[in-house]
Amino acid sequence: MTNREFPSRRAAIFADVPDEKWNDWRWQLSRRLNSVEEIEKVLPLTGSEKKALSTPGLFRVDVTPYFISLIDPDDPNDPIRRQIIPTADEILPFTGMMEDSLAEDRHSPVPGLVHRYPDRVLMLVTTQCASYCRYCTRSRIVGDPAANFSRSEFEAQVAYLEKTPQVRDVLLSGGDPLTIAPRQLEEILSRLRAIPHIEIIRIGSRVPVFMPQRVTEELTDMLQKYHPLWMNIHVNHPNEISRELAEACDRLTRAGIPLGNQSVLLAGVNDCAHIQRQLVQDLVRIRVRPYYLYQCDLVEGAGHFRTPVGKGVEIIEALRGHTSGYSVPTYVVDAPGGGGKIPVMPNYLISQSDHKVVLRNYEGYVTAYEEPITYQPHNPSTCPFCQNKKEEPGQRGIFGMLDGDEMFIKPEDFDLLHNRGGGQHRLRSDEQKWKPLGIGDGE
Repeated sequence: MTNREFPSRRAAIFADVPDEKWNDWRWQLSRRLNSVEEIEKVLPLTGSEKKALSTPGLFRVDVTPYFISLIDPDDPNDPIRRQIIPTADEILPFTGMMEDSLAEDRHSPVPGLVHRYPDRVLMLVTTQCASYCRYCTRSRIVGDPAANFSRSEFEAQVAYLEKTPQVRDVLLSGGDPLTIAPRQLEEILSRLRAIPHIEIIRIGSRVPVFMPQRVTEELTDMLQKYHPLWMNIHVNHPNEISRELAEACDRLTRAGIPLGNQSVLLAGVNDCAHIQRQLVQDLVRIRVRPYYLYQCDLVEGAGHFRTPVGKGVEIIEALRGHTSGYSVPTYVVDAPGGGGKIPVMPNYLISQSDHKVVLRNYEGYVTAYEEPITYQPHNPSTCPFCQNKKEEPGQRGIFGMLDGDEMFIKPEDFDLLHNRGGGQHRLRSDEQKWKPLGIGDGE
């Protein structure tokens, strides 16, 4: 399998489409399928799929002719099919379900801008995608053909970035930035590049996967004018890696754009260590570095895609050491309520003392590493980088305790809550320990 050829497929209904049209991204975008009648011309629908497609108010359905052609029409459980064709399971509520599971709206200083982390922001530039993933985190705002960000909202985003010098990294997302008009995309990039403190620009896009025809020489020539520019694509299963995607990634990397991949762990799609190993190895073959493996968010409509967190840990256990380090993504839970990405991994540190740590490797081999006894700790008072460090008020977390003078991290109203005893306990100075006050010991 390691030397297999990546396929190139076209559904029978599109067999007579001239190559000139098939390879035109605008044709692909304008010929997307979204109804029972259109989709059944490509693959027979199940009763559950027909019910979902006929349900009013369902999250938008659209799929490009190219991407639907990758589905095996005879397999109702095809992993690509499950990602883009809704089923009745999508209508069912589940415990913990949220509309805005990542609390992005709460971290939005202006419409379309999410400032969750100290030095980087998420900039939403469109609400439209080439096709729509059934587990979409932003289904609350994405997919409405009548909704988009206005010129005034874009200007407000730029104005916020201009006056916020701690932002050095901007991630363009949406929706999908590569679906907007080329001239509009270039305007966004040029405006960002004109802000001196913005060091890198990133684009998050599934367009190379849904519609690789969009990655033209014209596009890559434009993008490389705004380096340093990075891009993360979104591939969940080896079957999505076609000859067309490989060629699109080749064009992007030859333009100097480093590529990463973000996958979502999805029940019935890629919740298998062997599928994941094939996926990451195929990605590295086309020069795409596996970056994140996400636990599925608690978003409405995605309950049937969720797996236990332990499944993701199992998958990382099966990758680390068993394949190239370049092929191992970071498994993260994007914390519900806006806590950000939390990495989760197998435990390789077994035990620890003041002079030795005990570790295991991927095979179960256990070893001890002797700690140095003459280590001289780093001296921040003589380090120019420490002297010039940028403070992150309220966001330093555990690092603030390790790197500074902080001794406590207290939740909001912690002192108020823990003083509710009204003086029932106090420190006895004679014994220097906490003890309950006896009757008559009070003031």
